[in-house]
Amino acid sequence: MSEAFEPRIVGFLCNWCSYRAADLAGISRIKHAPNVRIIRVMCSGRVDPSFVLKALALGADGVMVAGCHPGECHYIEQNYKTIRRYGMLKHTLKAFGLEDDRVRLIWASAAEGQQLAEAIDRFVQDVRRLGPLNWPRFWNEDPARLAAVEKMAAEHAEAMEVPA
Repeated sequence: MSEAFEPRIVGFLCNWCSYRAADLAGISRIKHAPNVRIIRVMCSGRVDPSFVLKALALGADGVMVAGCHPGECHYIEQNYKTIRRYGMLKHTLKAFGLEDDRVRLIWASAAEGQQLAEAIDRFVQDVRRLGPLNWPRFWNEDPARLAAVEKMAAEHAEAMEVPA
């Protein structure tokens, strides 16, 4: 008897909108697929494409980047940078021979918990249809793997800090 494939997804969520939408979904008891491991970042514009590639290399079957709607970014125009990076990342994944549907960009304001939950469910279904990525042979529920991605994001953010 074989088990159904359950995708492992890493989600980089903007602190100001998408992370709060996820929080709203949680406190509103809105059900969604539990497959996303959320990493809070200050802005979707701070998600370096190497974070996405590292997450995939460490065993994620898909990566979701979620941020504020364009024009509503807490950091003025950083989500426009996210749009440009996302396009380049999709091109890079295609060059690697990976399905570019393994990475998804989602916009969700703090009040859109229901919409974020629905977007998560759609993404999980899409990745489930693609099947396992299998870059690492097996994914262990090793907290060190997720901690490695979080540490890398924190180090990158620290290195990129601009003095006020």
